[in-house]
Amino acid sequence: MTDDHRSPFRDAHADRATATHVPDTPQTRAPAYRLAFADDDFLCREELRPVRLQLELLKPALMLDENNIESTVVLFGGARIPEPSKRDTARTQTLADLSEFYAEAQEFARLMTEKSNASGGRKHVIVTGGGPGVMEAGNRGAADAGGKSIGLNIVLPHEQAPNRYVTPDLCFNFHYFAIRKMHFLMRAKAICVFPGGFGTLDEMFEALTLIQTGRMERVPFLLFGRDFWEKIINWDALAEAGTISADDLDLFRFVETAQDAVRLIDNWEPAPPRDRIPGR
Repeated sequence: MTDDHRSPFRDAHADRATATHVPDTPQTRAPAYRLAFADDDFLCREELRPVRLQLELLKPALMLDENNIESTVVLFGGARIPEPSKRDTARTQTLADLSEFYAEAQEFARLMTEKSNASGGRKHVIVTGGGPGVMEAGNRGAADAGGKSIGLNIVLPHEQAPNRYVTPDLCFNFHYFAIRKMHFLMRAKAICVFPGGFGTLDEMFEALTLIQTGRMERVPFLLFGRDFWEKIINWDALAEAGTISADDLDLFRFVETAQDAVRLIDNWEPAPPRDRIPGR
């Protein structure tokens, strides 16, 4: 805030600092005396959930704006997929074989970040869930290109820690899955989904539903590894059953390599949005 637009009211930081220099009395030690915004116990009350939801929406949005992040490229994928050099640590042979997608995610993020850097580093910035596996590969590829990347971490029962490649000033932590999902998609200009488990499937289907229902504009939506996706999901059966339209299968494309993905994003020509299709 510039001097011309500075608030005439006393700064909240100053009041919080002043509150630590008051006399030590039963009154000042009482929870009721604490400033509401500096009272962690108060902020964590069940009745304050709407406020916490708003804070989780607002904090990353403000910080992304302050870092001039205009648009993102989203990477979803499994946390258990190892890098190729550590494939022998995988718990199953399938996970070991899927390590090739760690390499593809890393290379894709590197290529996209090089393109982003060439235009000032504000557009098509890589964003991942901030954890291990494919998420680490995405942030790592961005770091390989000398660019920044975003990590949207989430507090889990078994603590999820940020991988070391996330740009520190763009490393966020969430309590609410719903708000985290919003931040994944609010600036998304492309979505890339690598093999993964429940979390990856959840994120993929929610994003597809938003596009299918016209709540989100159509963007390049790429599924890495046709064999994996066609093995675990019978897409044609959904269309044949009528639970989705045949046209819904055109919302995404299968790709195998980072180069294929970059080429598709550069030349994406999707069908018109749902609300512009005659008869819909």
